[in-house]
Amino acid sequence: MLLDHEIRGTAPPILRDGTPFEDLIDYDRYEVSMRLLSDPDIYEYELTNLFAKTWNLVAHESEIPEPGDYVMRHIGEDSVIVTRGKDGEINVLLNVCAHRGMQVCRAEGGKGNQFKCPYHGWTFSNTGRFLGAPIAKEEMHGTVLPKEELGLKKARVETYIGMVFATWDEQGPSLEHHLGDIRWYLDLMFDRTPEGLEVLGPPQRFMINANWKCPGEQHAGDGFHTLTLHHSLFELQAMAGGDDTPTAQAGLNVSANGHGLRCIDVREPFINFLKDKVHPGMTPMERLEVSPPPGLRPEQVPALAERFDEAQIRVLAEFPPQVGGLFPNIGCFSFPFPTADGLAGVIALHTFIPKGPYRFEFVNWFLTEKNAPEEMKAEQRRAATLTFGTSGFIETDDADTWPQMTRSARGAVGRQMKLRYQALIGENKPDDWPGGGHVYDGFGKDDNQWNWWKRYFEVMTGRA
Repeated sequence: MLLDHEIRGTAPPILRDGTPFEDLIDYDRYEVSMRLLSDPDIYEYELTNLFAKTWNLVAHESEIPEPGDYVMRHIGEDSVIVTRGKDGEINVLLNVCAHRGMQVCRAEGGKGNQFKCPYHGWTFSNTGRFLGAPIAKEEMHGTVLPKEELGLKKARVETYIGMVFATWDEQGPSLEHHLGDIRWYLDLMFDRTPEGLEVLGPPQRFMINANWKCPGEQHAGDGFHTLTLHHSLFELQAMAGGDDTPTAQAGLNVSANGHGLRCIDVREPFINFLKDKVHPGMTPMERLEVSPPPGLRPEQVPALAERFDEAQIRVLAEFPPQVGGLFPNIGCFSFPFPTADGLAGVIALHTFIPKGPYRFEFVNWFLTEKNAPEEMKAEQRRAATLTFGTSGFIETDDADTWPQMTRSARGAVGRQMKLRYQALIGENKPDDWPGGGHVYDGFGKDDNQWNWWKRYFEVMTGRA
């Protein structure tokens, strides 16, 4: 077991066999120990020193549009209730009764202004305030503490382009600081119209028998696995390329605070459907009219010039940020996908919620522009389900890989092996690149994922 002072995060942990936690990363050789994917001590420390202290994506605002709406989610292994109060304010409440620890909410979502604990009947408002217990004259809440101190614990909440984030760390950095330079790119992916995005129904949720860090570090910028693991994309002729063709590997990887995105070079389309529809002489706006950003219609493209400057428009047209992730456990996607009727925009958010060192819950939101026609929303839902759905051909590939990595890390010898990130470009931001962050121009390599691991160790050892 970890020592108490280590659990509180006042010192880097020493594992039960005496190994210092920081010995599990080799900065000179760009390696991390596979023990990180299986050790129960490490997992317990993550719950306390990582998930309890960082910003966690818990919902999208459109899931709780009206006062009284709520959904139940998790921060690490802590169940929380995400509510919208009468004044429209969003609250994230620890789903633990202040009396005897029972969950006060057991529904996945719904509408109501109060939560009544099923154990002893203590009742709370949807902002977390303790209202009272049955047989009020008996004062079953006692006289030791005032009622004001018996409410549900509230997390700190901030929102950004519709995403609801929460943290238990009242003294930590702001969400803006946490996201840093990656916001410039997220705006291009998820904030392209005044109306914004909405969810296409409740998120899909399914369990995968793997350590949450397997998808966490992959989504920081691993495009290389597409060439082999997702080879069905080529077999279906959805993408041009083959066994040794760097399809969608050209472009720029961008990293900031452990977050990572891939800005793919689409000047030479890698989607077969677009091969004969764009050519080098086109202006950025002409390119966008042929292939609008995912979820937009051609007639909406001119309005982008009112929302973004020329440099941003050029990035959207030639090097759009399409896939990536936010530290520590979020995947984000905004890319076109060919269908029988043309191209459908796939817009998605993933979170990888830890459920022990060998298991995590995959939470998967599909999104669309609020003002999109219903038939367009239906087409986006079909395309997203086909690709990223529970049985989608992309997610079934990944869901087979991560458990095998985790099982490898549980072996007496396997846990001594290394995860290697030695194919590095090194920072080489082009002079005319308008976005911030650490930029790696060229064939996508390991830089973003290595930065994810460095950020992980900074947070876990209290240096962040």
